[in-house]
Amino acid sequence: MTIEVRPASAFADVRAVLGPKSATATVCWCLSHRIPSKLDRTLRGPARGEYVAGLCRTSPPPGVLAYDGDEPVGWAAVAPRAATTYARSRTIPHVDDLPVWSLWCIRVRPGHRGQGVSHALIAGAVDFARAQGAPAVEAYPLDSGGARVDTTMAYAGIRANFERAGFVHVADTTSVLAGRPRVLMRLDLR
Repeated sequence: MTIEVRPASAFADVRAVLGPKSATATVCWCLSHRIPSKLDRTLRGPARGEYVAGLCRTSPPPGVLAYDGDEPVGWAAVAPRAATTYARSRTIPHVDDLPVWSLWCIRVRPGHRGQGVSHALIAGAVDFARAQGAPAVEAYPLDSGGARVDTTMAYAGIRANFERAGFVHVADTTSVLAGRPRVLMRLDLR
């Protein structure tokens, strides 16, 4: 399998990775950390997908997609931290005033897991942020201590995968996901 990572500007491909099986279902669509919670609560069913379709038409688009040939097999959300709810987080600290980008969600489609897609997504998200002028990329993965994590709750990523990509632990957080602490990790791009 050869994985190529591209900007997420094709909504149909984003929908293939993030969208619900039923058009009327309300799923995350990777919006919960991108938009204010009040707006997140008001967008229901198809309105969520329509909102994401609009994001795919913006520059820069809302993240990156991994492809195996022409098939979209994974997603990573990456954007300036200032444009996310992490800008106001009480559980994920700010370590300085650097205008970092946040990489907060990694999703690999069933049938493609365990094949290096998440590693390609992390590298592709970093390249994407670098191309947009990001001085650094932060991530807030689970510190699983090597234990398996439920795939639904592993969207934040796993610390070891970010370490493998060159990220370093910068700070502990008070955020917990799937019963595991999250850590703040950063890759300096300067």
